[in-house]
Amino acid sequence: MQALLALVRAEIRLHFSNRRAVLFSIAAPILIAAFFGSLFGGGSPMVGIAVGVADQDGSPLSQRVVAALQAESSLKTTVGSEPELLAQVRAGKLRAVAVLPAGLGAQAGRALFGSGAKPEIALHYDPSQASALAVVRGLLAQTLMQEVSRSTFSPPGMDDMQRRVRESTGMPAERREAFATMFDAIGKVQQADAAASATSASQAGGLSMPYTTREIEAVQSAANATPVAYNSYAHSFAGMGVQFILMAGIDMAVGLLLMRRLGLWKRLRAAPLSRLQLLGSRVVASALISLIVFAVIYAVAIVGFGVRVLGSPVGLLLVLVCFALLTASFGLLVASLGRTPEATRGLAILATLLMVMLGGAWVPSFIFPEWLQTVSLAVPTRWAVDALDAMTWRGQPLAEALLPCAVMLGFGAAFAGLAIWRFRWEE
Repeated sequence: MQALLALVRAEIRLHFSNRRAVLFSIAAPILIAAFFGSLFGGGSPMVGIAVGVADQDGSPLSQRVVAALQAESSLKTTVGSEPELLAQVRAGKLRAVAVLPAGLGAQAGRALFGSGAKPEIALHYDPSQASALAVVRGLLAQTLMQEVSRSTFSPPGMDDMQRRVRESTGMPAERREAFATMFDAIGKVQQADAAASATSASQAGGLSMPYTTREIEAVQSAANATPVAYNSYAHSFAGMGVQFILMAGIDMAVGLLLMRRLGLWKRLRAAPLSRLQLLGSRVVASALISLIVFAVIYAVAIVGFGVRVLGSPVGLLLVLVCFALLTASFGLLVASLGRTPEATRGLAILATLLMVMLGGAWVPSFIFPEWLQTVSLAVPTRWAVDALDAMTWRGQPLAEALLPCAVMLGFGAAFAGLAIWRFRWEE
């Protein structure tokens, strides 16, 4: 028994003597749990949802609706034309666009009582961010009902609406008389009370929603102009590809440290090879391996899971090359900062998990709080995942890949410069 206890004590001391490994085993679950808890805790409401509104009516009613949506704290509303706003939805910059059709102001009041055709509001939404659609739909309905009620039950329109109700053939006579009496009462109260009365009447079955909606996925069309359905596997393969390619960079770093431990590095240093050749060969080999692996991952995604490259194939290749170079530079940096393979692997995995989480590889970055979305732009994986999405299912042109590639190359150059500066050439 004493021998067993002695062995147990020795193992415990050995484990906790490696401070980096202990730090990784404690910090990793805490950080991951805190990250997901902050996203899905449910305690904070959705705020700052980026949406667009295209006002094709220009009536006083539609202008008040637009102003109300701009004042809504849950939304970040952009006003513009339908084509330019739709392009922003497809690029992932807006979550949805509401198109207020021409004739909304003239038709909505009549449709409120079922005596006229209902105007149709088109809702173009990002299919990868469909969770925000219900919020946008609800706020749009609330705003329109309030503004239509105010417009309908305001003193200038009371007499006209009363006449329309009395002439309506689709409403029972007793209900028409009830509405006529209600009009007389509404004229004596404030507009807010009028809106509340309208809501109460709607629940009783007398009023109807003064418009209809048509929800449209804002997806890119294929070359034959046929709309392509959103494929959720596109983002999943982008995120997981980024994560495991970074893991391959860690393997390169650990391999370099093992070479140093086994004395292979000393033999290479004795060969007639320059420092640039020694490190450059590792970077080039790691980048080529990462590029090949990423290409195979996307080949499987295309053949087996129906992922389509709706954007620029050249842009996709450029993104893959830049991320492969970034991964190789990251691996070299890990090798230059690490001391032992065991401790280095743990800390490098922790750093990779943080970059993957903040980059939107596990869950899309639009779920993040607004401040975290801004912070994540300082992480190269965010640019990689967004660029891969842009070149595949979002169907963006080559120009949309240039900035992310420049950012990744900038990070790669910084990693490589720091790695060369800190690299221990001697044993």
